[in-house]
Amino acid sequence: MKTTGDQQLVKRINRSALLRLLRAQPGLSRAQLASESGLTKSTVSLLVRELIDEGWLAEDEIAVTPGQGRPSTPLRLSNTVLGLVGVEVAVDCLRLVCVSLTGEVLWCTDEPLVSKRLEDVCEQTARLTAQAQQAQSGLGLALFGIGVGLPGACDNATGRVRFAPNLGWRNVDFLSNLKRSLARYGLPDVPLHIQNDADAAALGEYEFAGGHDEDTLIFVNCDIGVGAGIVLNDRLFTGAQGMAGEIGHSIMQIDGELCSCGRRGCAETFIGARALAHGIGQTDRMIRAGHSLGVLLQNLWTTFNPNVLVAGGTSCVRHPELVHLAQETLNACAANAGIAAPQVRTARYGLLAPAVGAAALVLHQHLRPVPTRLHQVPSVPRSLLA
Repeated sequence: MKTTGDQQLVKRINRSALLRLLRAQPGLSRAQLASESGLTKSTVSLLVRELIDEGWLAEDEIAVTPGQGRPSTPLRLSNTVLGLVGVEVAVDCLRLVCVSLTGEVLWCTDEPLVSKRLEDVCEQTARLTAQAQQAQSGLGLALFGIGVGLPGACDNATGRVRFAPNLGWRNVDFLSNLKRSLARYGLPDVPLHIQNDADAAALGEYEFAGGHDEDTLIFVNCDIGVGAGIVLNDRLFTGAQGMAGEIGHSIMQIDGELCSCGRRGCAETFIGARALAHGIGQTDRMIRAGHSLGVLLQNLWTTFNPNVLVAGGTSCVRHPELVHLAQETLNACAANAGIAAPQVRTARYGLLAPAVGAAALVLHQHLRPVPTRLHQVPSVPRSLLA
C-alpha cells in the first residue's frame, strides 16, 4: 500500500521527467511527451497543466492549417515567469547573475570581496542577492532558488564548507550564516544550495550548454585556485568528503613552489592566476602553464574518459593561448597512444561560468528528486512512471 509520501515522490519524478524531456527536446507536444516518457496521456495532461500554472512551461503559438484539423501544441520551458540567482564567492570578488530556466543571463554584477571573514562574506552576498532579486522582479520574474559556488570542498547536504584554503576556511557552517543574512535583507525562503565553484561551473555547461547529451563532462576551473567539476551519469561526482576534483592540489613537481594548501609543487603553482602574474618571463610562463594544463587534462581524460573537457576560469579567459597549448599537449599524448583525444572547449559563459553554474545547481537539484550518497541514480522503471 503506497503512502502519501510515496505518491508525492512518484509525482515529483514524473514532473521531473517531463521537464527534462522538454529541456532536451523543446517543442514536444503532450502526446509526444506521453510516448517519450511512458506516462499515460491523462497523467501528462494533468502534470503539464500544473507546470504551466506554476510557470515552468509555456505553450508555443501555432498556426492552424485549414482543413487539417487541430495540430498538437508545442511545449517548452518558460523564460518569463521563474528565475534563478547564481553567486560565485571567488577569492577576491563576488559575482552574481540572474538566469532564466534555459540559461539566459538576464542580469549580472560583481564587486571586490570586502573581507574573507565568514560573516562578512555572507552579509555582502545577501546584499548583492537582494539587488539581484530586485532586478529579477523588474523583469517580471519570481525568484525560484539561489545557488552559491565557493572555492573549496563543500557539503550541500549540511551546508558546511570543509576546506577553502584561499579563503582561510576550515569546516565552517556557510549555509546557516547565509540564511540569516538573507533573512535580514527580507529575501523570500526559496531553495538554497552551495557547491564547489568548479563543480557548479560543470553543471552550468551540463544543464545549459548542451552538456546533458554527454554523460561524462569535466570542467577545469583555472582561477587563483584550480579545480575540476566532474559530471558522471547525470550527477555530480563529489567524492566522500566533497573533495573530488581538487586537481589544483595534485603534485606536479616534488619539492616545488609552496602552495596555499601547505604542500609543494601543486598544479595551482603552475596554472593558477597567481602563478601567471609573477615569476619567470611571460612567454616561458605561458608555455609552462599551457603544458601543465595539458598534462592535467590528459590525466583527467585517462581517469574518467569524458566526452568533453571544458577549460575556464580567469587564467583561461585572460590567456586563451593556454587552452591552445593545452590542446597541443593533450593531442601529443593521444597520438603517442595511437588514439583520438577528446574534445576540449572553452567555457560558454566565460568569467561568469561558476556563477551561472551555481544557478544551474538549483535546477539540477530540482530535476533530480531522488538523492543518493553514491551520486548515481539508476534508471526509473517504466512501471513507476505509469
